Amino acid sequence: MTAPTVEETANYIAEAGKAAWEVPGLDASTPRREIRTIGIIGAGTMGGGISMNFATAGFPVTIVETKAEALERGLSIVRQNYQNSADKGRFPQEEVEARMARYTGKLALSDLAQCDLVIEAVFEDMGLKKQIFTELDRVMKPGAILATNTSALDIDEIASMTKRPQYVIGLHFFSPANVMKLLEIVRARETADDVVASCMDLARKINKIAVLVGVCPGFVGNRILFARQKQANKLVYKGVMPWDVDAALNTFGFKMGPFQMSDLAGLDIGWSKGAKTENPIRDALCEIDRRGQKTRAGYYDYDETRRPIPSDVTAKIIADITGAEPRSMSPDEITEFCIYPMINEALKILEENKAQRPSDIDVVWLNGYGWPADKGGPMWYADTVGAPAILARMEALAAEDPEFAPAELLKDLAATGGKFTEIDTGGLKTKG
Repeated sequence: MTAPTVEETANYIAEAGKAAWEVPGLDASTPRREIRTIGIIGAGTMGGGISMNFATAGFPVTIVETKAEALERGLSIVRQNYQNSADKGRFPQEEVEARMARYTGKLALSDLAQCDLVIEAVFEDMGLKKQIFTELDRVMKPGAILATNTSALDIDEIASMTKRPQYVIGLHFFSPANVMKLLEIVRARETADDVVASCMDLARKINKIAVLVGVCPGFVGNRILFARQKQANKLVYKGVMPWDVDAALNTFGFKMGPFQMSDLAGLDIGWSKGAKTENPIRDALCEIDRRGQKTRAGYYDYDETRRPIPSDVTAKIIADITGAEPRSMSPDEITEFCIYPMINEALKILEENKAQRPSDIDVVWLNGYGWPADKGGPMWYADTVGAPAILARMEALAAEDPEFAPAELLKDLAATGGKFTEIDTGGLKTKG
């Protein structure tokens, strides 16, 4: 197709943002649950950040930790974040105390019993989350909404620990949660209509951009991210350096490529000393305390200003582990390797009815993952490339790894000349 104009892309993004709020079957007549008090489980980076959204919007917040020191540390970070904003003139100094006055810190889940909504924000461990939801089911008042902030785990499995799965929902905030606009609202198999409607309304009150998605590994955003990350790692095993992959995606318009993002997040997420994971390069880097920006060394070396510098140490580790000869690849080819699998995964999500519409996928990636606005989102961009070119690349990748087999929708679009942004698979389906 002819490349869209800047105005056409901007109009599409605006319309996509409006459409994301529309949930078929949920309209003004759907009852809303009254949500006046909020409980947060965990005062770490995510829990503290999530809590700020509610305190800022005027909600009383009860935040629970297991130890007094962790609770005090978490609340002090929240206070410092508010103080930093006041110091920058974003709101008056007295507003810091007003917001902090909305907090109550506690050390037992039973102290959340009367909250209308509780959000679990502990680390990604299914056993721990199931334990927490078993206890919440025991202590929470009837009708309370029980939410998990998991970024990838099976919410149906979490909900199964309760006798009230209809009140369980995913509220996936993005880090830093007090800054990032996107909120993936994850509808589980049994989640009631009024719970979904109430959480969508609540997202507006805390100034988030909400997108309703279904339960699958990684939901919409992270599932697509995983596809990109896997291909980026495959390129490294072919001899392409991490900084060349990142540079190509930076040129495409991402502020951070996959390896820059990994260094920022911390390479030791999900890793422990001596661990052997699916990523031996990451393991080797962590073993020598190259864990990302926080140790001033990860895939990159970092100077005192945290500027990333290509690392000879990393290059040698890659060569030792992969045995690959260093290889140059054009930025355009690197982009195809990384971006086209994202588009293909998005189509599989639509096939499985885990997203309402193609434009919702674009809203997720524009607001949660830094997709360049001038390219409109993965589905909008796919229409500028065309299905035949994407299909050809995916067929080649599938020959190496069947996991990247072309989606049936991709084959259909290539055969019919249809548009990615006009796909209609019937919306979100959760009850089978």
